[in-house]
Amino acid sequence: MDAEGTGWTLRTAVAADVEVLAELRATVMRADLERLGRYDEHRVRQRLRDSFSPRHTSIIMIDGELAGCVTLRPAEGRQWLEHFYLGPHHQGRGLGSAVLRTLLDGTDARGETVGLNVLRGSAARRLYERHGFVVEAQDPIDVFMTRPPGVPAGTPAKA
Repeated sequence: MDAEGTGWTLRTAVAADVEVLAELRATVMRADLERLGRYDEHRVRQRLRDSFSPRHTSIIMIDGELAGCVTLRPAEGRQWLEHFYLGPHHQGRGLGSAVLRTLLDGTDARGETVGLNVLRGSAARRLYERHGFVVEAQDPIDVFMTRPPGVPAGTPAKA
């Protein structure tokens, strides 16, 4: 994987993907959830299973292998970005930015606002801020962010 995040594709998820994605979620979220005192071996997987929507979920593929996933679904008058996980060996190499840029190009073209939540203290928050997301609300565990359509990548977030 080069710094530009090229060489990847998206495919629509299928029901059979749920368990591998639940495992990916558990792996990716473990450190942040442990830091917040919220890691539960069963719950971390069950939350993905309970909200898994194959028709709204894309599998990120590199060379025929699952590299991650992302869900973009309509909710509350906006598109909701969730379950955006990259395998640890795919993080920090530009893939997350490339995937997010592709998704946001689509929502911008449709004039849609995008919302998400990220765990407090998660490094993923910086990725979202680089793409124009701003904090809408927060609680002791989650930071809720939003991005209106048409915000150019690299636009600093304004609180």
